[in-house]
This record gives sequence, structure tokens and C-alpha cells, in this order.
Amino acid sequence: MKTTLITLLFLICLTSCKGDKRYHDREDMISADSTSAVWDIEQFQRELNEEFRDPKISPLKNRDRKDFQGLDFFPIDTTLRVRARLERTPQDLPFTMPTTTDRVTEEVRYGILHFSINNKEYRLNVYQNQELITREGYEDYLFLPFSDATNGEETYGGGRYIDLRIPEGDEIVLDFNKAYNPYCAYNKKYSCPIVPEENTLPVPVRAGVKSFEEN
Repeated sequence: MKTTLITLLFLICLTSCKGDKRYHDREDMISADSTSAVWDIEQFQRELNEEFRDPKISPLKNRDRKDFQGLDFFPIDTTLRVRARLERTPQDLPFTMPTTTDRVTEEVRYGILHFSINNKEYRLNVYQNQELITREGYEDYLFLPFSDATNGEETYGGGRYIDLRIPEGDEIVLDFNKAYNPYCAYNKKYSCPIVPEENTLPVPVRAGVKSFEEN
């Protein structure tokens, strides 16, 4: 699994929500075996914690990083690692996505993910940043911002993000255990894309990173 590259163009420098981005092995190549899935999620958690410890790329304030022991994750739940059907939307046009500051990002909806949780069907839009895809190595990056019923209590009130890559076919692994907070959850100097209202799940998703308490 690759170390994070963390350089989303729509999250630029210190004004960006994610100065860098995590890119992992292709999701469509990951084994469905639960043991492999747990190892993959644990590796994601280790890498994320290492980023937060690194003063060069950490979003934490100095006082928070000084005593940082690791992010608070929900227990790993492989039932929240689902296979989603990707409905591509090639007819969609770019639009501006608002952020937590006066900055906006240019996105296009790449497609719609159709999946089920506890035998109930849901859908989420997945996006491509129009500036980022011009960079080598980022051409197949997909951005999934979402909100759920844990926001504001167990998780960050502004929702969370998941990084994905474009699959070769029409199926993609959607692992909510890899949901992470935008950088503005840790430091208000960052500017983070606001989760679109249509990407709100009406159920609690107890997987991934929990809310953060500052020192």
C-alpha cells in the first residue's frame, strides 16, 4: 500500500482541507477475504496516524500534535465494506462546489454509487476535481464526500470523505472503514469542500474516523 501523496489541487497549501491525499492499492484488486480486508483497513489506519504525527504534513495544531497518540477509529466492521455498482454520468457538466471558506472548487459528478447496508438500498454521488485530474498519477482519482446520522455526535459535524479510484468495470469497493475527517475538523485554517446535501445517508455509519477533541 502506497504512502499518501496528499496534494489535492482543490485543497491547496495551508488553505486546503487536505494538502495531501491518500492513494492506496486499486480497490478492485483487493481480496474479498475478511482477513485481507481487516489487514488493509489496519494499514490505512497506521498510515493515517503516521501522517498526523509528521509535522510536515499534519493538519494538527502544534499543541495537539505534541500529545497525539492516534486518531479515534470505530471498531473495524467489514459489513460496512460493500461492493457498489457504479453508474457513470458522462453527460454531467462541471460545477463549483462550495467550501468552508469563500473558496470554491470545480468538480464534476463522475457517477452514482448504488449499494446496500443492512439490506437497504442507498446511493451516493462521487466526484472528480477538474484541476486534480490533470496531474500525473491522479487521473483516476474519485472524491466521495458524505454525511450520515453520526455527524455532530460521534463524528465530525461536517461529514467525512472517502478516496476512491475509477474501476475498470462497473463495480467498486466502498469501504466506510476508510472514511476520514476533512482537515478543517482539526484546524480552522484549512478550507474544506462542503458535503452536498444529496450525499446524506439517513443511517448511522459507525466506521472510519470518529470526531476529534482539541487539547
